Amino acid sequence: EEREENLREAGVEYLVEYPFNQEVAHMDPEQFVAEILVGKMGAKAIVSGPDCHFGYQRKGDAELLRKLAPKYGYEVSIVEKAMDGDREISSTYIREELAKGNIRKANELLGYEYRISGQVVHGEHLGSTLGFPTANILPGIQKHLPAFGVYLSRTVIEGASYGSITNIGKKPTIAGERPAGAETYIYDLDENLYGKKIEVHFLDFMRPEMKFSGVDELKMQVLKDKETGRKMHGAER
Repeated sequence: EEREENLREAGVEYLVEYPFNQEVAHMDPEQFVAEILVGKMGAKAIVSGPDCHFGYQRKGDAELLRKLAPKYGYEVSIVEKAMDGDREISSTYIREELAKGNIRKANELLGYEYRISGQVVHGEHLGSTLGFPTANILPGIQKHLPAFGVYLSRTVIEGASYGSITNIGKKPTIAGERPAGAETYIYDLDENLYGKKIEVHFLDFMRPEMKFSGVDELKMQVLKDKETGRKMHGAER
């Protein structure tokens, strides 16, 4: 869904996701070009990166797309990888930076703010008990999360953007095993968000996830995080 949204924002008007099944997986590369790209999609121009592979056993590549272009009547453009200094910008590079908590660098490489979106679910209501209610999102297992810790963030709700801080992790101070999630405290908002879809955009790393001696120590740290986050948001503006 996030990928679709990125394409929509980039100006793409139509998106077709072709099913990848056993029949397609065993297709000869030229057969895939002839029957699917040209035959079913009516492709007049094909754009690819230099390291694309398609067809049975990944035998099709960018060079084959070029070779088949005159035969099947399409134009082909091979777009070289964007570079960051002497390193290619790739999903591997971005995942490495996320794993380090280098959210500013990850955002620079992505070209947009890394974000997590989803419906707000009920948590353990610890934030409310401590005096600062939070919005909890459980990302799908396919979502690559950054290093566990607290981040400066902004949260988008129904088109409105709010300053926030977000914890990514498993709440190690609280007993019990739980999946990794995103817990966001939103500044200057007093509203029931349960069931609403929100987007949390990550701006900067604040501190790593920590296990405290108890709830009182946790509360003191969260109060510090709130104050630090408000100052950082002021600097962002």
